[in-house]
Amino acid sequence: MTTRRTRPAPRPPEGTPPRAELARQARHVLADAVRIARWAAVERGAGAAPGTGPARERAAAALDLTPGQIRAGWDRARLAGLVELHGGTARPGWRLHAWDRDDSAVLRGWVALLDAWSLVHPSPEDVAPGAVAEVVEALPQVLTLLQLSHGPVDVPVLLDLLGQRVEELREERCEVPPAEPAPETQDTPGTDGLPALLDWALEGLAAVGALTLGPGPEARHATLTPLGNWAVWVKLEQICVAAQSPAGNIEQSAEDMLRGCARLTPGPARAEYRAWLAARTLSSAVTELLTVARGEDALLRGLAFEALRVVGAPAEAEVRATVAEPSLRPYALLWLAEYEGADPDDAQEVLTREEATWLWVDTAAAVADHGESALLVRHLDSAVQGTVPALLDEVRAVGHPRTVQVLVALAAAHPDPALAKAVRRAAFQVHTGGE
Repeated sequence: MTTRRTRPAPRPPEGTPPRAELARQARHVLADAVRIARWAAVERGAGAAPGTGPARERAAAALDLTPGQIRAGWDRARLAGLVELHGGTARPGWRLHAWDRDDSAVLRGWVALLDAWSLVHPSPEDVAPGAVAEVVEALPQVLTLLQLSHGPVDVPVLLDLLGQRVEELREERCEVPPAEPAPETQDTPGTDGLPALLDWALEGLAAVGALTLGPGPEARHATLTPLGNWAVWVKLEQICVAAQSPAGNIEQSAEDMLRGCARLTPGPARAEYRAWLAARTLSSAVTELLTVARGEDALLRGLAFEALRVVGAPAEAEVRATVAEPSLRPYALLWLAEYEGADPDDAQEVLTREEATWLWVDTAAAVADHGESALLVRHLDSAVQGTVPALLDEVRAVGHPRTVQVLVALAAAHPDPALAKAVRRAAFQVHTGGE
């Protein structure tokens, strides 16, 4: 995350609104989700998650929304990173804290919701799961056509493209075609149901603010909203929308200093840490860094421990005390192992399998929030599990609050359709609590 490529950022397509306007539109789409997240943050208790049960009724009464709107808004809040659940207790996510002042956090939250649109908009109950998965997998090509068309596209045109893409995906999965056509089953659906599934997908994308649907002279048409057009362009360009680093790191708080160092390579970052530490008493600096590490931003958690490595011995007692905190334990164990002389490349051996998996998800959350999609794909190689199915099984079991968002982002980024499909299925199972 600290060795990103440096290149001029491509200009967005002509007519794209300024980022402030895009963020305003994203805030409008997620307005109810933010209200619900803030209500849950104030309640702050094991019964304050308003997705189900009495909390939903209390939230509906307090916010003047229906229980259905509360359930839908809570789903959006979770998937957009506005809230996190820790053992059933609702806690505000870092994006909620930054919502009113950080346009990049808002846009990334909305993109996370866009990536998870199929979780927010349940598929028709009478449709085979295999057909749903095929449409979700084929939809990026439909969105690309909409983006390149610079205007409305008739739904029949999109349906034709969707059918072609679904057929291509099936051919890619079947290297040797059968001598006779295989009978269609519930898990290998034909194309007769594609019109209904396309309608479902377009309605789901419209529900999260990515496109609009309108009547045409002969058929309905779809048009990307400015937000949807920008998001598809961002994905095509594979660029990062993180905010630029602030200047004057030495005089900043620990959080702002770490954000300012996020784009630096390790050497210059360590120099910044030393300068920042020199301007403070070590005890107050260590306390401030650990406070940031306990926050919701996984990138800052990792960077805080990098800064604590520069502190060295004066930080040992306080770092050792954090071993009892689940969210900090893997970082603290690695810090202590290196402090006691272990080679950084071998320090991972001090972690249990579960701790290593938790750290993998936390690091993936940092990449998903602040990095490029290619980094998230490469992050797969760092997992201790030998296979993707084993990784997914252990990721689901470890209980990290960002698991669903990480899996959705990984599925959206990975170029292998089969792997992306498996990851999306795992995200859905975690989101719904299924097996």
